[in-house]
Amino acid sequence: MKTSKSVLLAVAFIALAILGGALYLQHYQDMQPCPLCVIQRYAFAAIALICLICAGLPAGAQKAGAGIGILAGLGGAGTAIWHLWVIAHPAVSCGRDALEAPMNALPPATLLPSVFKVDAYALCSTPYDPILGLSIPQWSLLWFVVLLVILVATLFKRNSRY
Repeated sequence: MKTSKSVLLAVAFIALAILGGALYLQHYQDMQPCPLCVIQRYAFAAIALICLICAGLPAGAQKAGAGIGILAGLGGAGTAIWHLWVIAHPAVSCGRDALEAPMNALPPATLLPSVFKVDAYALCSTPYDPILGLSIPQWSLLWFVVLLVILVATLFKRNSRY
């Protein structure tokens, strides 16, 4: 059975790889992030950061880290579900609205604008071409679910004494 530390490090690696994929789509495929995309990026970054920090802590804290990571994953999954709803109902707008300015004023958007800055003209209802049959929010939701399952299993894993 894998240790909680190795599982947390694997989850952090997966979350960082997903962020890398999002940056590739943004900078090389010209798919600019909307506010909901950036919120999902924050959730993946939070999962990665929490898992990296907690991987170096004692076993009890690692389980607590898995629990906190679950909360970040639930927030990200909820955002992805809302994003899918917006795509299914294009009349709903979340692009050029009041959410853009406060998100761009957050410290991560100022320090890492290429990762966390909302594009002024990106609409959440923009129909980008699917990747392997799934839209970007569908991929995001899929990975949030995968990470949630792993974190829940880590949280409820029994500690062995040998």
